[in-house]
Amino acid sequence: MTKLNEIRDNEGAHKKRMRVGRGGGSGKGKTAGRGVKGQKSRSGVALNSFEGGQMPLYMRMPKRGFNNPFAKKLAEVNFWRLEQAIEAGKLDPKKPIDAEALIAAGVIRRKRDGVRLLGQGELKTRKLQITVYSASASAAKAVEAAGGVLTTTAKPKPEPEAKAEA
Repeated sequence: MTKLNEIRDNEGAHKKRMRVGRGGGSGKGKTAGRGVKGQKSRSGVALNSFEGGQMPLYMRMPKRGFNNPFAKKLAEVNFWRLEQAIEAGKLDPKKPIDAEALIAAGVIRRKRDGVRLLGQGELKTRKLQITVYSASASAAKAVEAAGGVLTTTAKPKPEPEAKAEA
């Protein structure tokens, strides 16, 4: 039985760092392994992506995609996850299910900008009262088909106005 005060790292697990520029006898004295003269022998040089004046690879590659800074980051919940929590007794199907209830049950970690209900899995529990930010069309249909009530808190998108003919 090993004692806590006798625990040691394996032999060779830690290699001591090389102290450069500390005399010729050390093997890394004088130029400290940087070679002779030139830009790379000086301090403060960053040449990682420099390709000798040639257009760097990261600039030759095409730009792709778009990252919308205004996009909502939603916590997604599927039916199978809800059913799992109900079967484990963490969620009460008779009480209203909202973001706070889902966090308390451990279904989601945090609310983020809202909770989105997705329709993956089967909804075995009947008559759930769910309040979420938004839901997929299939999820909304499944909740209503089971006799439950789904409330979404997202503002509906305004419909585009029809252009008047001239």
